[in-house]
Amino acid sequence: MLQKITHYIPSFLLALALSIAVWILAITAEDPAEVRAYPYPVNIEFIGQDPAFLLTNEPAKTLTLNLRAPRSIWTNLLTDRTSVRAIVDLTGLSAGPHTIPVQLQIVQRPVEIVSFSPSNVEVILEPLLNRSLDITLEVRGDPAVGFRADTPVMNKTSTTITGPESRVKRVQEVRAILDQSQAHEDIVQMVTLQALDNNELPVSGVTINPDRIQVTEKIIQRGGYRNVVVKVDTDGNLANGYRLTNISAYPPSVTVFSTDPKIVDSLPGYVRTAPIDLSGLKDDKEIRASLNLPPGVSIVGEQTVNVQVGVSTIESSLTLNGMFVNVNGVDPDLSARVSPEFVDVIISGPMPLLDTLKASDVRVYVDMSDDPEGTYQRTPQVEIKIPELRLQSLIPGSIEIVLTSKIKP
Repeated sequence: MLQKITHYIPSFLLALALSIAVWILAITAEDPAEVRAYPYPVNIEFIGQDPAFLLTNEPAKTLTLNLRAPRSIWTNLLTDRTSVRAIVDLTGLSAGPHTIPVQLQIVQRPVEIVSFSPSNVEVILEPLLNRSLDITLEVRGDPAVGFRADTPVMNKTSTTITGPESRVKRVQEVRAILDQSQAHEDIVQMVTLQALDNNELPVSGVTINPDRIQVTEKIIQRGGYRNVVVKVDTDGNLANGYRLTNISAYPPSVTVFSTDPKIVDSLPGYVRTAPIDLSGLKDDKEIRASLNLPPGVSIVGEQTVNVQVGVSTIESSLTLNGMFVNVNGVDPDLSARVSPEFVDVIISGPMPLLDTLKASDVRVYVDMSDDPEGTYQRTPQVEIKIPELRLQSLIPGSIEIVLTSKIKP
């Protein structure tokens, strides 16, 4: 009996093989395998990196691959893009260059990987280094004529450099640059820090924390010097049917000097131009005007100002003379002195509305919120209760506000 069974084993195995082959042919005919290029770039994932090291080169970020799979499986591959992953494992790697094979993981089955590129990835690992450095402050430029700068103060004097060891060691200086050019008011400025090497070139690839600091610098007016605003004086009337739309001086303020500081201190905060003759004027005009100065006082720099006069045909305008300048937001411990205290406001708009306009409908103010003790040049704001009316011009265009402490030392 055993001999008979043994005799039929080859025939049984041949029949089984033929059956499997027929089954495979049938399956293949119905769902044939296809070799295709996977149409989407596959992102390479880096895992296992020691947090004490940084990747300092730019390894390949994606790969391409060719797969063999039944047509039905290709449908799933194209629908679910998360089923294909490329992984580079950095576990246990020390500092230095490394060549790491890319591991492919494909969820769908059956799938054969025909080829993929790149098959290896070059990585360079460097130790992460933290280093504390003092901040060097570089001051550039000079304050405006008649002013001097006090010693600037930084709110932080050191910072931390973080990055790859080789780059952090290249940093020889952390520099902040303060530009005080033409400053005539106290400076409070956020300054960005720069990491520089021995050749004063920026070092990239490092992090500075904090990367900005606040620099404060007091700008002090020298004795005998003073900044005052320019007030344009006019004479005569425009031609009939024309109106004044603007009259302004450039620069709006000038620096004056006297060998006797008391004379400068006694000035009202502004100087007047020689009268500008508007008689019969029909067009815009620019005029160089001299300034009326008291004896013993001179102008620093250009001796004249450029006065721009704007003229247009009447839509309609109204000039409110002697409008009081309100000062808002002054610290309770400070008092404010305004010069000049009154300004002229030119308002334009429809004539019927101008006819109804009252001085109480217009408010002139400056906002000095959070401003410390000192002398400021400000452009007043004008609030008009009638929306259809608009501010045409303000004379003078800027005023001086002096904030002083109520608490005597």
